[in-house]
Amino acid sequence: MKVIAGLGNPEKDYKGTRHNVGFETINKLSFDNNIPINRAKFRAHFGEGRLAGQKVLLAKPQTYMNLSGESIRDILNFYKLTPESLIVIYDDVDLPLGDIRIRERGSAGSHNGLKNIIYQLETDEFLRIRIGIDPKPPGWDLADYVLSRFSKEESKAAIDGIAKAAEAVESLLSEGAAFSMNKFNIRKENKL
Repeated sequence: MKVIAGLGNPEKDYKGTRHNVGFETINKLSFDNNIPINRAKFRAHFGEGRLAGQKVLLAKPQTYMNLSGESIRDILNFYKLTPESLIVIYDDVDLPLGDIRIRERGSAGSHNGLKNIIYQLETDEFLRIRIGIDPKPPGWDLADYVLSRFSKEESKAAIDGIAKAAEAVESLLSEGAAFSMNKFNIRKENKL
């Protein structure tokens, strides 16, 4: 079984914020693959089903972003899974809006949710899909920026990024990491 964990913050106040694109990707995977998120345990909302021919658990930790690792650790321990069974989806201020990147390991950068997962699992060796939300504008506090909502002009690119992330999950499950990174980790050309 693979655990697909989208990061975000619970409560209606955070719905639609930049920090919740991980949750939105789980919602898309749930809807597209008829895997209802209808259970609550491990301080998470989750559902089990099949995706790309594999048994999966789609999870949205409800611990708030900065403690996401506690919920994910509990899920992996209960199902006796290793971090290699995990795919984490989260927002990234270092990527252009709507771009995605797949990584097999590495540091958390400035992302506190990912820092907590690495701390709780005692490893950085797990798949992750980063969804670009654009760098914070000058003068903005990082926390305020990631908890802001997308403007009308930004919404299409944000939705495209979520759709690409969902497609990347299916690719990782069916084609593996090397193929998927070659397919999705494409840098856009700068326009002159």
